[in-house]
Amino acid sequence: MVVGISVLELHLPQARSLKDKRRVVKSLIERFYQRHRVSVAETGFHDLHQRAEIGIALVSNSEGEVDRLLADLRREADAELEAVITRWEPQILEGME
Repeated sequence: MVVGISVLELHLPQARSLKDKRRVVKSLIERFYQRHRVSVAETGFHDLHQRAEIGIALVSNSEGEVDRLLADLRREADAELEAVITRWEPQILEGME
């Protein structure tokens, strides 16, 4: 079993309120889950309206599949016009039993 995890930190320059932030972050989280069936949640900066932290976890039988999924998630986050990635820390953990 291979586990992939990542922390995605975003800057949302157009967010003027927590409501603006929630709209963007919730949409991105739902897209990640619907398209890739990964575990994903907002994990930090809950009270800041221009910063967000999203944690992502996924499990597969192959390191190649985990690497591909993490790359797809990064591309999808890059395509979000209302957010700028400030941190992306993917990790692949192998040999989990």
